[in-house]
Amino acid sequence: MLKIIGKHEENTIKQAQNVLDKGASKMILCADGHLGYGHPIGGVAAYKDKISISGVGFDIACGNMAIQLPVKASEIKDWHAIGQQIQKNISFGVGRINNTRLEGEFLDTDANWKNEALIGLKEMAHAQLGTVGSGNHYVDVFKDDQDFVWIGVHFGSRGLGHKATTHFLKKLGAKDDMNADPCLVDMDSDIGQSYFEAMQLGGKYAYAGREWVCDEVSRIIQGSTERLDMVHNHHNFAWIEEHDGDKYFVVRKGSTPAFPDQRSFIGSNMLDQSVIVRGLDTPQAKENLYSTVHGAGRIMSRTQAAGKFKGWGDKRVKVAPGLVDENQMRVNAKDNQVHLFGAGADESPLCYKKLDEVLAYHTDSVAIETRLTPIVVVMAGGDEFDPYKD
Repeated sequence: MLKIIGKHEENTIKQAQNVLDKGASKMILCADGHLGYGHPIGGVAAYKDKISISGVGFDIACGNMAIQLPVKASEIKDWHAIGQQIQKNISFGVGRINNTRLEGEFLDTDANWKNEALIGLKEMAHAQLGTVGSGNHYVDVFKDDQDFVWIGVHFGSRGLGHKATTHFLKKLGAKDDMNADPCLVDMDSDIGQSYFEAMQLGGKYAYAGREWVCDEVSRIIQGSTERLDMVHNHHNFAWIEEHDGDKYFVVRKGSTPAFPDQRSFIGSNMLDQSVIVRGLDTPQAKENLYSTVHGAGRIMSRTQAAGKFKGWGDKRVKVAPGLVDENQMRVNAKDNQVHLFGAGADESPLCYKKLDEVLAYHTDSVAIETRLTPIVVVMAGGDEFDPYKD
């Protein structure tokens, strides 16, 4: 079964069909979908006895977390200063380390680091825990309709997830190509069990990182970690689930679980409202494998937006122009009273669909509970290379 929700480019639909043809029992393409590496982003695939490593992706357990603070936005006098402090305290970019060394039970469990893909990665993982990365990963501060402050973050398992995925893709002889077939692993095999273990550790790691970042930003804003509400979800992961009385390995790549009454934070772009949604108990939701979008969905590639470059750092030179005027992007943010730190032309709102238009295709399976208006947006700089591909 292939279900397509919303409007998509032909190559995205073709990739979704290929996932089904190569072994998935069911395939759902959510309305924010676009082409991915072997598996479309916004794609949900259910397998009887396999997991798609391509479907989980390089950034294992990438996800969104949002918390509501007992603080009104109007009580904060200097949002620009808060944005500056977030940029200072949180590490953004590739390969960065957290200046605050964090602890975690899973880090100290020796058995975790005997997994074939994780050997030798413990120190790197420890140093990077609580860093955000680059690409479309962010720390945002919002206000809701009652003027309460929310913190929203989007990032995953950092170098740990990327290196683990790379290990298994190489071991299985998979091609690192956008149009390659999905790389599947048999869950009855030793390597399948090893991958699943590594993926689960990546999930714990990503959860811990997002929780620390939310707490740290909360401390910057209000001097404590007190919160009124929290929602937290992965969207690059595989779960063991039951659908229609059968057990499946359900792989969601850039898609958020949305079971009845389950709540999710879904980010938009740097200027438009983001949302908290709640899953509905409807036939359509069931047909969608209780899944929804994870964002607005890209419509312009990074190269199209920012142009082509050669070299990195001080030697980085633009060799072809992009379609987005970065200076105008920053003017638009200021005009919308958004305090923008970092980001580049490749994260302009012009690169994304409109979230409300995307969610309109999912009104039969999720309901918008809370709307969040951006106040502060902090991302890595536009000159950062994003190796995570997803």
